[in-house]
Amino acid sequence: MHGLIGIFDNKGTPLEKQAFTWKELASRPISKLDDDAFTRVRVILMNGLEQDALRLKHFGARFNKSLQLPLAQIRRVEHHQMTAINWLLSSDHSPLETTVAYEQVAIEVTAAVAQNEPDPYQAQTYRYGLLEDFDHLYRYSAMLDRLEGKDANNILQGYTDIIPGRPTSEHHRAPESDLRDNYNKDDAALITKIHAAMITAAEYQTHDYYMNIGPLFADPVARQLYAEIASVEEQHVTQYGSLMDPDESFMEKWLIHEAMEVYAYHSCVEQEDNSRVKAMWERFLDYELGQLNLACDLFKQIERRDPAEILGGSVPRMIEFKSQREFVRKVVAEEVNMRTSGTQYVSKEEESPLSLDYRKQMNAEGVPANIVSAGYNWRPGTELSQNKP
Repeated sequence: MHGLIGIFDNKGTPLEKQAFTWKELASRPISKLDDDAFTRVRVILMNGLEQDALRLKHFGARFNKSLQLPLAQIRRVEHHQMTAINWLLSSDHSPLETTVAYEQVAIEVTAAVAQNEPDPYQAQTYRYGLLEDFDHLYRYSAMLDRLEGKDANNILQGYTDIIPGRPTSEHHRAPESDLRDNYNKDDAALITKIHAAMITAAEYQTHDYYMNIGPLFADPVARQLYAEIASVEEQHVTQYGSLMDPDESFMEKWLIHEAMEVYAYHSCVEQEDNSRVKAMWERFLDYELGQLNLACDLFKQIERRDPAEILGGSVPRMIEFKSQREFVRKVVAEEVNMRTSGTQYVSKEEESPLSLDYRKQMNAEGVPANIVSAGYNWRPGTELSQNKP
């Protein structure tokens, strides 16, 4: 058992000593092919968590004048952390290859979280979303093969299967059936709060990435595919975001987010093989501890409460950055036909009529995910290499 309280006892690097140079922000990137795929998984995940840290603090600042300065000071550092992490991605990743990598993050990290989550309903939600990201990977892999003649497994490195999951054409739901029951802030385990903050952040990043790069494609099917899957990612942000207790104060959510970042960086430090990247994780873990301790001090001042009320407890294990293939295959086999009606998970036959109507409208002029993968079956190499005369 890893007790996060033990980690929190470390005060980390004081905020005033968390400094950067431009050269540090744009350091040498990882290798697309030579570094282990899970190094890139960690890079993408941590970029998303820092991005969400900025987002949360920007919104908090809009509602609280007295917190604007400390939030601005921490955001400046977190922006630079995010820059240093995101700039680790090498320029030889095409946007589609990076997309494949984003979906690998969603699949492997969400699968790890689903198995580590003690709340059965929350775990079910992670399994449900996981099957949709799994199908997105298959659709984007087909697009990568057909548009660029590249094998997605060069990115995935054999860790993640390239087969259909719950069909993307059936992911489109009415908003009423994307909302979930939330945990209760007074009863939920710390790890439950951490998981919800983490996966919401990861999905938010994916949504924003697809929205930014989708218009850059000339191919009309690619443009439609990014539009279709970006819409599903918005649904996922809605879904995972609603798992959190809306009665938590901003300060409570801030503490949970900082604890989540400490937990995630600690997981990265434990498992990173690239020594240069590991040194970045270690540095940023210390930075994050410094930020957490500052947030704890502000929490005491503002809410007159002990941060241990929010951060008490332990976590079962760190994020396991490894292939979750067998678990994912089991979930595909057992839950691919699961659907939702309101906040409840139901059989395919019981799906909300509102979702069926919404889907009928969206799919009325064709389904990009079906068009791009028509007849596609992944095999080593590409379709071009399989169809030699």
